[in-house]
Amino acid sequence: MVSGVSNLPQLIMGPMVRRADAGRVCFQFVTTTPCQYRIEFTGVETFSNFESIQLGQNIFLNFINVMPASGEFAVDSLIYYTLHDKENCLDLSAYCYERAESPAFVIPNRLDRILHGSCRNPHHPAKDSLVAADNWQNDQRQSLNAGADLLLLSGDQIYADDVAGPMLLAIEKVISLFGVFEEAELDLDLPTGFEQQLYQRHLNLPKVPWQKRSKFGVGYWLKKDEPHFSSLKAENHLIHFQEFIALYLLNFSAVTWQLIEFDAIECPALPPKYANLFKLEKEALVGFAQGLRSVERLFANVSTLMMFDDHDVTDDWNLTAGWEQAIYQHPASKRIVNNGLISYWLMQGIGNDAGDKTFELLPAFKRSFSTNLWDFKRFDKHILDFNHWHYELNTIPKVVVLDTRTHRWRNEQNFNEPSGLLDWERLTELEESLLSHDKVIIVSPAPVFGVKSIEAIQAIFNFCGQPLLVDVENWMAHEGSAKKLLDIFRREDTPKETLILSGDVHYSFCFSVQKRFGKHKNRIWQLTASGIKNEFPRKLINVLDKLDSILYAPKSPLNFFTKRWQMEVDKHKTKGEGQKYLVSDAAISLIELDSGLLKRYELIHADNRITEFDLEEQ
Repeated sequence: MVSGVSNLPQLIMGPMVRRADAGRVCFQFVTTTPCQYRIEFTGVETFSNFESIQLGQNIFLNFINVMPASGEFAVDSLIYYTLHDKENCLDLSAYCYERAESPAFVIPNRLDRILHGSCRNPHHPAKDSLVAADNWQNDQRQSLNAGADLLLLSGDQIYADDVAGPMLLAIEKVISLFGVFEEAELDLDLPTGFEQQLYQRHLNLPKVPWQKRSKFGVGYWLKKDEPHFSSLKAENHLIHFQEFIALYLLNFSAVTWQLIEFDAIECPALPPKYANLFKLEKEALVGFAQGLRSVERLFANVSTLMMFDDHDVTDDWNLTAGWEQAIYQHPASKRIVNNGLISYWLMQGIGNDAGDKTFELLPAFKRSFSTNLWDFKRFDKHILDFNHWHYELNTIPKVVVLDTRTHRWRNEQNFNEPSGLLDWERLTELEESLLSHDKVIIVSPAPVFGVKSIEAIQAIFNFCGQPLLVDVENWMAHEGSAKKLLDIFRREDTPKETLILSGDVHYSFCFSVQKRFGKHKNRIWQLTASGIKNEFPRKLINVLDKLDSILYAPKSPLNFFTKRWQMEVDKHKTKGEGQKYLVSDAAISLIELDSGLLKRYELIHADNRITEFDLEEQ
């Protein structure tokens, strides 16, 4: 791979503080030229390993693992750092909080405060809650407090299946600007040029011919082909590997937006419906781009760990065995899904384990590039066989992050029934991870204990053979995985306090769960925060909130027949005026702990408002 020569700025994304342990800290950043950066910690002697992955003529993804020269790094206290090239100390003033001379982060051991969220859609009209999180973190540093120990992003960091029209044109510019290496064209009848493909890509994505559909379904008799990609907003679905890489840069890099001169992108000739949509999406994206400097500052000052959910690859990813069968048996569909997974590995996954296991994929990946094109046919086996997307943190309390996408418990009797989010093997491993710990935090992209009224609606759609239409991927949708998980929580040697951090659903809530009929007193907190830049329709969520309160009230007959008899689930309202159980407003959550026990659960909204849940209410 030979790099190009340009006048581009060298540093275009990062530094991001990723995995931070007492023995090693991982930093991630993107440059436009090969570099030999080093990171120095103030007052601490270190050495480092450097790994650079070239993704284009002028695009290099870099990782620096910094280790202490002796002993271990100090934990639970701020560590200030500087970034250097061969000769100079780089200017990181844009990443510094007020009155600080360099960015700083904490290596977490005892977790006191955690920022957690999911679902960050750049063109959603809501503001970006990561900007509000950065404002909060800055305020904490001014009061001589380290702020959050950890930032956990539990899914949908990008929306590969729901791409705005202006974003698709921006992606084209990024690919050209940085010379992102491309893969061979897929066997799809796409119009030439991104402008011609605007809001039309879904028409040319693979479909199941109506003749091959089940005769028991309505689609067969209507002679309607079924799209492989079930997203309802797939008009600009990402296809090629280079598009995924460009989208990640646009999601995390402020300077990328400046370099492509996004304001100058004009709306091409489109039907009025799409022309108006293009205008609205562009307005939202302008606001999103303006907040990215703050987001990058946040990432430079707090250890940030991530996990995929479906939109990081495509909507309904592996939701049913039938979906998997249709996708993975078609070369173009399989290529699109694998492109999403490969890009996740590069831009999110490696930083989660500082390359411990994820670097094992690097040699095969680099061999996939030849004659100026990517050819991932051989690498696909490596990426699909990779079995370590999940990870743990040996903090107090312990953090267990679940991969609920690639270890599905498939329904072998009916391929159109929803798969369990974890198979028996992974659930058994989870059970072993929880034993001998008094307090544990589990990160599950989808809530374990969900809203009954919404899950009932999903069950109705599933009964009618339409699980993909309403994303029937809650834990209770699969009897086997649900029973095994609840059995784990009912054991007498499982933690006394378990926090489950979830997202996915585009609204936030707080439930507490206690085991019935047992000597072992334990409590499970279901803390759901979604989305960072996304919202459930507010009027509809208010209706569902009231509906759930009425239909599933403690003395309601419906609640009696749907009780999980050995688990008591209590819902907690928000404090202050307009109390409610379900909150749709865009937000990121703040979890405060006291000796590992939940002390406070708040939502930091995109407009800097704070919503607190009443943890005492029954």
